[in-house]
Parts: sequence; structure tokens; C-alpha cells
Amino acid sequence: MIDNLWAGWRGRYLSSLTESASGSSVFSRILESGLSDEETYIVHRSATAFVILNAYPYSVGHSMVLPYRQIADLDDLSAEETTDLWNTVSRVCRAVRREYAPHGINVGINMGAASGGSVNEHLHVHVVPRWHGDSNFLTATANAKAIPEALDVTAARLRAALRGSDSASDPA
Repeated sequence: MIDNLWAGWRGRYLSSLTESASGSSVFSRILESGLSDEETYIVHRSATAFVILNAYPYSVGHSMVLPYRQIADLDDLSAEETTDLWNTVSRVCRAVRREYAPHGINVGINMGAASGGSVNEHLHVHVVPRWHGDSNFLTATANAKAIPEALDVTAARLRAALRGSDSASDPA
């Protein structure tokens, strides 16, 4: 039997992500907002991509790597964007390993409306740290997940870890 999981916040969240009249994704609107990286939880910027924390993380350190340019598919990336995006994903993985010491990391992309992603118009790569037992009793008994660190603390930790890593020389 399948149980229903009530997530009343999700409808409002998904509605807020829909494209604006200008066609801008939530990520483009964040970039255009004029707000600081601290206010928007952007933890790193490279030449053609940036790293932002997921506002509704699956685990501590759940980050997303995106091109600045709003595109929907990997095929739409330029050669420079492709290289920068994947170098940045690797750099985030190294920083997460160094800062949080997870037992594993999920890296994934949802492309297209049927893929399960909620922001289809702006390609983004999820980097999700995972630990043995991170689906604990709370998830099974209370339909809830405990995220034991505030986003501003996670942002500060990842910013520092990313500043301390050089993508070319960091062996982690």
C-alpha cells in the first residue's frame, strides 16, 4: 500500500518557481535581484556558473551548480560552459567531502517536465551529501526530515571550503 505524504508547503513553493512574465526562472530572478550572495545563499561564482544552496535541502550541504545563462538542457551549453559547470561540480564535491565528510554524494540533473524537477527552464546540477542512516526513524515515523544546520551556517562553511580549494591543485 502507498501512503500519502502531505507536503502542504510544496504547492506554494512550486507556484513561486514558475516562470515570470519575462520568462525568467527563479534562479535568473535571484541573479537579477541585486541581493548579496549571503542573502541568496550563493556560495561560489566561477566564469560561467554559480553554486547556490537548495532552499529545501534533502541533507546538509545540498547545493546546486548552474550556468548563469538560463538554458534547459545540457546540449545547450557552450564548450566553455560545459567545462566550467563540471569543474565546478567537482570542486563542490571536494569541498563537501572536506567540510562534511559524508559517506557518499549524489550528483544529479532533472531535465524536462517529466523528470521530476521543479525548475525545468534553468539547468541545474544537484550535489547532495549522503550519510549511512540519513533516512532515519524520523522520516519513517513522522514523515519529516531533520536538517541539523541552518542555511546561513551551511553557506558560510561551503564558501570557506570553496575558497580554500583550487580546482586545479586540490587533491581531495
